[in-house]
Amino acid sequence: MTNIIYIVADDLGYADLGCYGGREAQFGQVSPNIDCLAEEGMLFLEGYSNSPVCSPTRFALMTMAYQYRLRGALEEPINSRSKGSSTLGLPPHIPTLPSQLKKAGYHTGLIGKWHLGYPPHFGPRASGYDEFYGIMAGGVDYFTHMSGRGDHDLWINEEEHHEIGYLTDLLSERAVEFVNRRAAAARKDTPFFLSLHYTAPHWPWETRDDAELAEDISRNSLFHLDGGNIHTYRRMIHHMDEGIGQLMAALEAQGLADDTLIVFTSDNGGERFSDSWPLVGGKMDLTEGGIRVPWIVRWPGVVKPGSVSMQHCMTMDWSRTLLEAGNGEVDPEYPVDGVSLLPVLRGDVEQFERPLYWRMNHRDQRALRLGDYKYLKVNEHEYLFNVSQDARERANLAKREPERLSAMRDQWLAWNETIPPIPEDATVSLGYSLKDMPQR
Repeated sequence: MTNIIYIVADDLGYADLGCYGGREAQFGQVSPNIDCLAEEGMLFLEGYSNSPVCSPTRFALMTMAYQYRLRGALEEPINSRSKGSSTLGLPPHIPTLPSQLKKAGYHTGLIGKWHLGYPPHFGPRASGYDEFYGIMAGGVDYFTHMSGRGDHDLWINEEEHHEIGYLTDLLSERAVEFVNRRAAAARKDTPFFLSLHYTAPHWPWETRDDAELAEDISRNSLFHLDGGNIHTYRRMIHHMDEGIGQLMAALEAQGLADDTLIVFTSDNGGERFSDSWPLVGGKMDLTEGGIRVPWIVRWPGVVKPGSVSMQHCMTMDWSRTLLEAGNGEVDPEYPVDGVSLLPVLRGDVEQFERPLYWRMNHRDQRALRLGDYKYLKVNEHEYLFNVSQDARERANLAKREPERLSAMRDQWLAWNETIPPIPEDATVSLGYSLKDMPQR
């Protein structure tokens, strides 16, 4: 069985990476190691996240199903005020990608961001991971490791862990240590599944040289509304990229690089300093900039190097794909919505039809991607776009093609009937508004 590594960036824009058309920074290439993964594997140009915000996407990643089926995922996103809640998290009885791979013989580990509810009711090891090193909250300061509540948030399993260091580097170092420690068993009969969920390039805006900012940020607001710039932001991505390079070097040194399936993505679209060209919008939006994200897969011997796919897909599809690649099985008691992409990765088919649905409490948004077209609703306004020709969603075809608009609206409404309604107590947590910065 192949080893599997699932790398997830946080709030990364669609065009932040060189392989997606991103520009060079003042210091040079932003993402040479991630770009190398694309050169050695397959890059998806029209892949999506399950949500334009953190924790709902992570519910889908774990369960391989639409996140709307679970109460905790109806928070947009789970915030630190939910600490102690017994309902706002991923219930331990729900089968997950790591729990099912564990049953298939994998050793499973999460390094990085959890953001699916707080102990004692929820946690990584309650949901299928053998080991955990990282944070429980949606974000922390990169140096003090303090969450938005002002409490320390770095853990090893269920024990609070204090360690000096820049968080991105700590996660990378721990991932390298994981690979080195598990290599001997992986070469024999116990492959590993590693979730490496970075917080980069999520706010606060700190490179590894910005430790002097940490005390002020931790004392005031992690949203860091008065700080940051594109140069800091790109450097944060570069720090993550360096760590991925170190991880690849460890795989090579251990002789595992050719027997490891690696997937790289982001949990949602970009935030305030992101580059999402040619897309419009970002985090919290169901316009393309909020949900279209990088998807890169490297799988030697299976995926053709340097290939590009236009296959439509979303987070839960990739998790279902990894489960199938690891010979894991779906629990029949908890059917999933994700569809395996293995036929595309293996080259058996170039593309297949894959309708994709979204719903957001924020601004009463809804969306359906079906073939070339996308139905979108924001507040009381409805739109129809041919996204294959108009990725910026500027040419509204609703009046020109009313029958298509009506059919796609009806299809979305029929799908919406299959999932629970949004409860009145579900919260929307916005980091900033128009009073903080102009509309993007």
